[in-house]
Formats: sequence, structure tokens, C-alpha cells
Amino acid sequence: MPDMAVTEASSPPVRERWTNQWAELYDEVITTGLCTGCSGCVVACPHDVIGYVHAEGGYRPFHLEDELGPADCTHGQKGCTSCTRACPRFRDWETEADDHLFSRVREVTELSGIYDEVLLTRAADDSVHDVGQDGGLVSAILLWLLDEGYIDGALVSYLEGDGSTWKAKPGVATNRAEVLASAGSRYTYSANLLALPEATERGLSKLALVGMGCMTSSPPIMWSRKVGKVAKPIVFNIGLLCSKTFDDRIFEELFEAKYGLTRAEIKKVNIKGVFQIWTHDGRYVEVPLKECHEWTREGCTHCPDFGAEHADISTGGIGKFNDWTLTVVRTPLGRAVMDRMIAAGRIETRPGSDDPAAIELMHKLSRKSRKRWPETAVAAPGRVPPLPPKQPKPAPA
Repeated sequence: MPDMAVTEASSPPVRERWTNQWAELYDEVITTGLCTGCSGCVVACPHDVIGYVHAEGGYRPFHLEDELGPADCTHGQKGCTSCTRACPRFRDWETEADDHLFSRVREVTELSGIYDEVLLTRAADDSVHDVGQDGGLVSAILLWLLDEGYIDGALVSYLEGDGSTWKAKPGVATNRAEVLASAGSRYTYSANLLALPEATERGLSKLALVGMGCMTSSPPIMWSRKVGKVAKPIVFNIGLLCSKTFDDRIFEELFEAKYGLTRAEIKKVNIKGVFQIWTHDGRYVEVPLKECHEWTREGCTHCPDFGAEHADISTGGIGKFNDWTLTVVRTPLGRAVMDRMIAAGRIETRPGSDDPAAIELMHKLSRKSRKRWPETAVAAPGRVPPLPPKQPKPAPA
């Protein structure tokens, strides 16, 4: 047998040993404003020493060993690196997640990330469509995945209590009633990864994750950086197009103070160029988005990912069709799920080209989000091509 010794030229690149721990995470992400509050580091910590307050003024991890100071961790000093391995904003997160999912890094011109196809979709079941946001696609996907046994639960968000407080909270959905109870948009923040320990305690081993890009980038980063078993149960990743979320104060300080709308009166909200609010007594109110900017959640101010670019499927209600969902099919797994749902008659589809303005808007909002990324951080997430020069207006005839 010939000598099969591997030569230097054919050897795979040796990956540098990962030594980054809480001290680096605190210095480079948490104190610089890059932290989105996704809670990936919290659920990945094997020593349970990272805290998180799921309320306004919180939404950010902190170290529980107070006597050591906020930047020090005894476990990190001993070599624990789980928190930085799980963080989707630490160092070269975008290129690592791209390479893990797509075996390549996005081109600068791919403003909304790498994807296979853009569709317009809606749930074929009217009861799902009516309860869900826009086309009800996310609920339809979760119900189909549960029915087919691909998942035994999903990490989602609910409104606490009877919903009258409009306070979002992470939770687990395992059946039709729970999936439909989680339907709809909040526009305040819910770190759905925080529901992972509950799912694990309940013995669930095949999970879907629903979340904005800040959350859906965490599992592929964990897989790429080999954080351990924590992300293993997440087998399907659904991303929500998101330009920002708002602090809970917006309800009292804007909606109630200016428009006379209390939390308990609000039935449904949406954003379609304006902040749309429907009430239980049939009223409809539009709030200009420029009035809402003051209540932008701090963790959103530097986020470059409008398109939830590391999900299997990204989805959002932008475009001219209020009852259809703009759907971005990204991974081969996302493609397979969409094809099987179409074949099963669980969703209806139209080509994305039916609403080219929606696709253009997605790219425009993606560019805008990418420009938030600080120049002091790694460059990749903020890379965008230059805008074409403005054409002069034609002279009047």
C-alpha cells in the first residue's frame, strides 16, 4: 500500500485553540453595546453563574459571583469558554455561522444574507391563518413539524397571564393550542432561548426555535464553535425579520399618554410603515414610527441583522399583501420543510416576484441595519456595497 502520509499542503487548517471566556465577552460585547440580550450565553453556561433579568432595564447577561466583580469568572479563569462560544455577537460570528450553514461566506452584495428563494406564503388552514400574524406561516410550520414528529416542542413567546399586560415571556409549545396561543407579534422583546432549560426538564429532545436574528444566530454559532450539547435539541430554526423591538415603557408613555390606549384595551399590533393597534372594542389606531423611536430597546441599536440570516427559514409581514407572509428559504433543511408542507397542502405559496417591492424593502432595511454595526467591531456584519450615485432629475419639459 502506498504511503498515504498527509502533506503540509493538503492538511486542513488547524483551528486556533479557543480560550476566550467571560472576561472577553464582558469587555467586547456586553459593555460595548453589541449585546442583543439573546441569552445564548446564559443557557450555555454549564455552571449557572450567568444571570439574566427578563424585564426592562435588563435583557442583558450579568455575572452572579458578585464578590469577583462584573468582569471576573472563576470558571473562566480555569478554562471554561462556553459563554463566548455561544455568543452570536462575539468576534467573527457572522462568517462562522455562514460557513457552518452554507459552506461559504455571504457576498457583500447579499445584504439580506444567503438564501435559496423568496416566496409569499400563507397557512392553508383558515383557523391558523386567522390567529397568526399576516399569513400565519410560523404557526403552520410548527403545527406541521409537531404533527409529523420532526419536533416535540418549540421555543416561542407568549403574553403573560390573560394577555392584558402585553408582557412577553419565553415559553415552550408542544401542541396545537399552545402553538396558537403563541401566535402574533409583540414588538417588545422575548429571549426565547431562555425556555430551553424548561424544555430539557420536560424531556423534550427535538425543538424548533422561533426568534429574531439575534436569537437564531446563536444555535449555528454554538454548533460551529462546539459549545457542547446545549444546542443539540434545536433541530429547526425559524427567524423573524426584525429592525428593532421596543421597551415596555412605550405602552404607558406613548400609547396611553398620547393616544389613550391602555395595555388591557389592546387586542393586536402590527407594523406596516406605521405602528398599527387594534382594540378589543373595534377601534383601530395608527402611530407614526418616528414617534416610537425614543423607546427603541438598547440591545437593538447595534444589531446588523434585519433578515434573520442564519435561520432555516426567515419570515415577516412586509409588503403590500397583508394576509401573506414574505418567506426567505435559506438552508436545504428549510427547503425540504417548505416542499413537504406544500405537497401536504398545509401552506399556499406565490412567487416572491408577485411583490418585488417587498423584496426590495427587505434589502433596504437589511442595509440600514448593517450600517448600525460599529466600525470598532469585526468588519464583516457591516460590509455593504456602495449605493449607486443618484440620478439627476430630468429637467422639466
